[in-house]
Amino acid sequence: MNTFNILLNGNLQAGDYIGFTFFTGYMSMLAASVFFFVERGGVSDKWKTSLTISGLITFIAAVHYFYMRGIWLETATSPTQFRYIDWTLTVPLMCVEYFLILKPAGAKGGMLMRLLAGSILMLVAGYIGEAVAVENNIMWGVISTIGWAVIIYEIYMGEASKLVATSNNAAVVQGYKVMRWFTLVGWAIYPIGYCMLPGNILSGLVAGADLTKSSPVDLAYNIADAINKIGFGLVVYTIAKNATAAEQTKVA
Repeated sequence: MNTFNILLNGNLQAGDYIGFTFFTGYMSMLAASVFFFVERGGVSDKWKTSLTISGLITFIAAVHYFYMRGIWLETATSPTQFRYIDWTLTVPLMCVEYFLILKPAGAKGGMLMRLLAGSILMLVAGYIGEAVAVENNIMWGVISTIGWAVIIYEIYMGEASKLVATSNNAAVVQGYKVMRWFTLVGWAIYPIGYCMLPGNILSGLVAGADLTKSSPVDLAYNIADAINKIGFGLVVYTIAKNATAAEQTKVA
């Protein structure tokens, strides 16, 4: 049975909270994509690319959640490969958003490269620890966390933080603070899920659970994806709308 037929004929069973989060993740991120693409026409030209990328982030995620829901209904197993393909595309795009909103303040390519390098290290190490070398998932989890720490350092103490401190754009300053809060706190949900893997430091929380049929890891990841990708995009949207309104006020 192919994925298309599964999505038409497969039924979510009562109590299948994992399947429910796959379905709501798909629908909510698809709706967010439509919103961002439509609203792109309501901001000034220099913010249109940022909203386009916000729409791409949620659209890419929606497509992957469409397929991940099908895999879950057919096999009741975690669609790890699809999830990491999704993250490999969307997380670097979220880093690009930081660069775009700070570009008017003088952001350079080096800042973007550091953010991208941190995201790639985080994702590659996470995938190895979760799908390739599970017996060493703690070590790979630590390496993945180093990649995340590179991003956190850049946005809190590095060039990005210094640029926003000198910006005279109130919309960017306020929005940036919320964006980095998503990266610090919202992204922390992912390592919590990762630490629930068998043999990892929080595996005792789900001891006895059959993780091939009911995965608290998937639940954590699904909730985190919806919060972070949609929320992150809404912050970018707010920056674009407020900055556009401020620019129009000055012209008037």
